[in-house]
Amino acid sequence: MLLAAPGPAGVWRGGHLAVQRRPAQMIEGSAALMCEKELKDGRCFSFGNLSTMVGEDYTSVRHRHPSSTAHGTPEKHEMQKRSEAERPFQNSNNGWVDVDHGITKKMQLIAEAEELKPAFMKEVDSHFTEFVNRLIAKAVLLESSTATSTFPAATCSERDLHKTKGLRAPPEHGKLFTARRSLLDELFEVNHIRTIYHMFIALLILFILSTLVVDFIDEGRLVLEFDLLVFAFGKFPVVISTWLCMFLSTFILPYGLFLQWAKGHSCSSQRKIRSLFFGMLFMLFQTIGLGLGPTYVAVSYSLPPASRFVVILEQVRLIMKAYSFIRENVPRVLSSAKEKSSTIPVPQVTQYLYFLFAPTLIYRDNYPRNPMIRWGYVATKFAQVIGSLFYAYYIFVRLCIPPFRNISQEPFNLRGLVLCIFNSILPGVLILFLVFFAFLHCWLNAFAEMLRFADRMFYEDWWNSTSYANYYRTWNVVVHDWLYYYAYRDFLWFFGKKFKAAAMLSVFAVSAAVHEYVLGVCFGYFYPVLFCLFMCFGMVFNFILNDRRKGPIWNVIMWTSLFLGQGVIICLYSQEWYAHQYCPLKNPTFLDYVKPRSWNCHIQI
Repeated sequence: MLLAAPGPAGVWRGGHLAVQRRPAQMIEGSAALMCEKELKDGRCFSFGNLSTMVGEDYTSVRHRHPSSTAHGTPEKHEMQKRSEAERPFQNSNNGWVDVDHGITKKMQLIAEAEELKPAFMKEVDSHFTEFVNRLIAKAVLLESSTATSTFPAATCSERDLHKTKGLRAPPEHGKLFTARRSLLDELFEVNHIRTIYHMFIALLILFILSTLVVDFIDEGRLVLEFDLLVFAFGKFPVVISTWLCMFLSTFILPYGLFLQWAKGHSCSSQRKIRSLFFGMLFMLFQTIGLGLGPTYVAVSYSLPPASRFVVILEQVRLIMKAYSFIRENVPRVLSSAKEKSSTIPVPQVTQYLYFLFAPTLIYRDNYPRNPMIRWGYVATKFAQVIGSLFYAYYIFVRLCIPPFRNISQEPFNLRGLVLCIFNSILPGVLILFLVFFAFLHCWLNAFAEMLRFADRMFYEDWWNSTSYANYYRTWNVVVHDWLYYYAYRDFLWFFGKKFKAAAMLSVFAVSAAVHEYVLGVCFGYFYPVLFCLFMCFGMVFNFILNDRRKGPIWNVIMWTSLFLGQGVIICLYSQEWYAHQYCPLKNPTFLDYVKPRSWNCHIQI
């Protein structure tokens, strides 16, 4: 690249531009002209430092060699013998400076800096993240220690730990809540991440256009009936009434039972019998009132799948919340009675009511709160939930229903099963993303904003997981916290810390059984695909792909197995659904309910 500087200071020599040493400002001005020209090609960089270097080089040469002539001196010949790596510019005999060498040297420096920048930024980011995490942890501990002084019945010092060894750990030793944003809210502030969100919106637009075009070709008109959504959410008045009964019973009975037990516990002469009696009443309510009641309504009223999901998921949520309320408050009352305190640590009814709506399954008397409600944010999140429902509708209409509608007319063989699984990977992965985005991000954040609930860590960066152990911890933090504190830790408290493997196995079994229960009731048949994936492959991958796997290849393996698992779930459950539609049984036996109907449905067609 050649640069022509205006005025008598620049001439051409040997195919390069030579600039006199004195007017260093002219180099900067010429560089600005070149930068303006090179902006069109995107190759411009700053020459401010270059002009300064040239000026400084001229000054140092003038002071070191005041008597230098055009014929040169011994010092001049010595400078000419230096390598280009040891000096920024090459000085010629008549005092001119070659700018090309300066530009080349600066380009080399920039390239070296670009090579060092990723490692430097990674190191800075790791240290900064560690610093912030420690700062947040110290602040939370300070806040919890301050809150502990407000509730003397719930305090537990190291000296009193041996005294209360038989009691459960108080709330302050469990999950600590702190004000923090959801991870996607932070990531969507980056243009690159928001572009991925825009790509999913573009894909939804293409699904809508393809459906409208195909319906127009087949029907000769635009079909905007959304019959699948109307069917899936049918009989919604029954759903609303069932939810009201579940919520009111959970609000009244657990709190009332706990209040009556707590008030009379300290003065009772038969504490164990009295506690056992109230505990049995609470368990009866959990198993019959919240357990069998909603399930009976969903089955007897033949609710469609989406309506059943609403009822059953709310049933599980309220059961977990009621248990957390009792689990966190009973140790406080026991500790207060043991210390013969005059105050009974009973939460206010408003605190329990807030907990029933709060997006967490761990009870606390108080949570970190935001100062105000952003109603625009709430409206945006609910709009995204509705958009995700329509997204799922078009995925089922375009990718699931057409290939599975006639699946029962084909023989059940290995080739058809393999093709079905791999063809179901794309809709399965899209459904996985939609469930995560619509529920764990949009729905929970909307309620958190309305309640000014400040701890928004409902999930972590599960997509970066290199192990299934980390994936299970970060995919759904809300449920994971409940399982960790009330299933895993309580198991270790009861049996001892040497049974960690058994505790982990029990947590997997509980989680797999609940997931399979939800799918079995909602779909109306027993097909334990998810249970087998949880207990077999989930357990194996949890030990093989453990936290010691840190390389990128393990993240690829995790995603590959996750994609394959979603394909298996969509394929097998869809086959069984259409088998039950096309192959009803007149007088089914118990074995007919247990055996998958899709295995032999083609025989009856």
